[in-house]
Amino acid sequence: MPPARTPPTQIALPLLPGDHGEAQRIVVGNANRAAAEALQAPATWPFHTAVLTGPARSGKTLLGRWAEGQGIEVIDGADRIDEAEVFHRWNKVQEGGAQAGQSLLLIADAVPWEVRLPDLASRLGGSLQLAIGDPDDEMAAQLIMAHASARGLSLPAGAADYLVPRTRRSFAALEALVAAIDRISLERAAPPTLSVWRAALEALHGPPQAKLL
Repeated sequence: MPPARTPPTQIALPLLPGDHGEAQRIVVGNANRAAAEALQAPATWPFHTAVLTGPARSGKTLLGRWAEGQGIEVIDGADRIDEAEVFHRWNKVQEGGAQAGQSLLLIADAVPWEVRLPDLASRLGGSLQLAIGDPDDEMAAQLIMAHASARGLSLPAGAADYLVPRTRRSFAALEALVAAIDRISLERAAPPTLSVWRAALEALHGPPQAKLL
């Protein structure tokens, strides 16, 4: 019998409707725990600034929205806007940060984020660096169940134990897997059980190795 999985730790995001009408939540695990904890203590950030980076679909924007709800100024996609504007926003926070409790969170896709403006690069280099990594097996299982719940998809017990060893450990791949299970289940008008899981895995990764089945 596999060991019981730890229930997912979540940060509720009120007033943020998801794609299926439910409040979106962030599953906190090995890949993002340090970042999630740091976002709850902006007073400790050097220069009142933190830089958050991570892979696609890893919840950077959701973390940013949660941070905004705590009064943190957020620039999402900071690596895609004019660096002079980012530098201006950084300076503005420095001017009033200590007195007003202001903090700035910069969210970037690039890992590492290549900054060309020397003055900005030196200042961001001294800011708190927060990086989201890839999920481990436990977090992958939690993400599968969370994505299924957000879709109103009821996966039976044992689904995550079967799926996690057979798919890629990335946020995007796990989300795509649940979407495929949901789609195939609807197409077949059948519950999302083993045959549907197998079809979804094959649709994403090709024919499985016999030993995995």
